[in-house]
Amino acid sequence: MLEILEYDFIQNALIAGVLISIAAGIIGSLVVVNKITFLTGGIAHSSYGGIGLAIYLGLPVLFGATVFAIITAVIIAILTLNNRTRVDALIGMMWAFGMAIGIVFVDLTPGYNVDLLSYLFGSIIAVSSDDILYMGILDIFIISIIGIFYKEILAVSYDSEFAKLRGINVKFFYTLILILAALCVVAAIKAVGLILVIALLTIPTYLAETFANKLSTMMVLSSILATIFTVLGLVISYLYDISSGASIIIVAVVILSIVKLFKLIKK
Repeated sequence: MLEILEYDFIQNALIAGVLISIAAGIIGSLVVVNKITFLTGGIAHSSYGGIGLAIYLGLPVLFGATVFAIITAVIIAILTLNNRTRVDALIGMMWAFGMAIGIVFVDLTPGYNVDLLSYLFGSIIAVSSDDILYMGILDIFIISIIGIFYKEILAVSYDSEFAKLRGINVKFFYTLILILAALCVVAAIKAVGLILVIALLTIPTYLAETFANKLSTMMVLSSILATIFTVLGLVISYLYDISSGASIIIVAVVILSIVKLFKLIKK
């Protein structure tokens, strides 16, 4: 088993897996607590437009996806800040429009025939040094932002009205949370793809919720769980030659189901 660590692409995949798991654990906790899973899903799928545009213009894919995702996050924040319950149609429209734009730009790119499934379902074993650098910088940025504004983010996440009364700029921090989610989504594209990214953000957090009573504890535990799921999924993917993204999510769902069933039986 240990001989697989001799391969550079496996080493890169493991490093990338740990880095993206840290981001996913932290941001996933914010996504679940703020009940913005659907909004984050809209950002994830809309960012496909940035992928297509980057391919068409010859730009780095992660750069195009990042810019597109951030713009989408800001638009969604503006649309949903005062009413998060009646925007299903708008989010669904942006979701579909982003993916449609991406497909059109890829179709217009002369001679481009790379398998786009790697962006939809992930291919963590194909991460490059630039991807790892992006993920490392993202982790530092996310941890720094959370460390500096933890109290404000905590207040906005659990009681935005109370936060507003305390003089906290709720609009700013709500938008910041969505932008952080957008950045995390882009980084996770290589790991699990756009289709499965929401599962990586929410499953570890959903499991961590049963053991944590504080947001900070939930973030740490979610990151650890996401790392375990990613590493196990990567090993299974290598051994059985199946999609890495799908393997990671299947491992996460199976472990979550086992833990929940065990707790149910124990009651």
